[in-house]
Amino acid sequence: MSNAVCQFVIVGCGLGGLAAAIALRREGHNVTIFEQTKQLSQIGAGVQIPPNSTRILKAWGLLDSIKISSIEPQRLLLHSYHNGSLLSEIRLVPRMEEAYGAPWLLIHRADFQKVLADEAEQLGVNIVLGNSVTDIAISGSRILVVTSTLIEIKADVLLGADGLHSMCREMIQESPDAQFVTKDFVHRIVIKAEDIRPHKELVELLDNPTTNTWMGPGAHVASYELKSSDEYNFVFICSVPLGSLAVMRTFFKDWDSRLRTVLQIAREVKQWPLYAGLGKGRWINGELNFALLGDACHAMFPYLAQGAAQAVEDGATLGALFGRLQNKSEIRDILRMYEQLRKARTTKVMEMSTNNGQIFHMLDDETKRERDEQVPAYETPERSTTPWADGGFVDWLFGYDIAVEVKGIRESYEVRRQTR
Repeated sequence: MSNAVCQFVIVGCGLGGLAAAIALRREGHNVTIFEQTKQLSQIGAGVQIPPNSTRILKAWGLLDSIKISSIEPQRLLLHSYHNGSLLSEIRLVPRMEEAYGAPWLLIHRADFQKVLADEAEQLGVNIVLGNSVTDIAISGSRILVVTSTLIEIKADVLLGADGLHSMCREMIQESPDAQFVTKDFVHRIVIKAEDIRPHKELVELLDNPTTNTWMGPGAHVASYELKSSDEYNFVFICSVPLGSLAVMRTFFKDWDSRLRTVLQIAREVKQWPLYAGLGKGRWINGELNFALLGDACHAMFPYLAQGAAQAVEDGATLGALFGRLQNKSEIRDILRMYEQLRKARTTKVMEMSTNNGQIFHMLDDETKRERDEQVPAYETPERSTTPWADGGFVDWLFGYDIAVEVKGIRESYEVRRQTR
């Protein structure tokens, strides 16, 4: 628990903003969140919650609430695109619990957000909906935030958790738009269970809590079920926008017959581009009292299922760092430590996620064969171009211990402070 209580203002009530609010409030700080939407979104899709994230939720006492609305996949199955043959079976149960002390879960984004919002409000976080931040005035250590309904609030620390199209990032980074790229497109199809059951080849997808991925030339497909609905999700990610079901049926005509069936019974498809950060640009302002987190500073492709997890890690790291605050004069150094810790890790995750997408979408037959030979080697410690085949990387990703990292950087900070 911090010895100095700060007033935090967080812009954005997404998963990262809520995680930061919970972590900071648990350390005794006062937190207000401003969210421009009038109600928390009920739209969205599935969110993977891997062990590096569920372990944080477990420490906060939220895992049981999360499990009520989530599915725990037993396995991750990787298939060849052409005939659906199994390339790799990654057993998640009981491996994740045994190796990393927490499960791998799958949940609808809206359900995840609600659990975090309920906890934040229970802890005393002030969540103000229907208020976009219209002005931020910073003079030295003083911050004044003004909203669209003319609310004015002073803050010691301002956190920008306002997503991909961040207004806060525009205030901190000199060329905010140049830090993002897009190269792939999502085509999401949702099919009701009642429409799937007449097709025998698809029934096993419903009856087994498993996440499936098909890897092929220029595209890959992921499928999963969500507990809170009677629907099954199929996510087709392609290097080009396909636009319609008719075009998709042509593009995927040589893929696994199960996917061709899905495209035949599908009624509509939603398409949008994927964006990722380049890992460049500052996360904190010149006055060192205003910082970014989540997609506002490290949007990433979904090929390691780490976007939401890294935002939760950001929030937990801020809580752990500010939990040791002795005096408000330390705010500047704490935000430097936050950027140092989180930027290095998230940049590596972004790079590996992008690389994994390239592996998923390999076009050349020879490199595809090499990939398919390496994918099943998940349990081996040898280096590989496939992240899931690199046991050291998997341990680094899932076994990340925020408390240990914060303790290490704080000790280094104390040594430097005493020698000044």
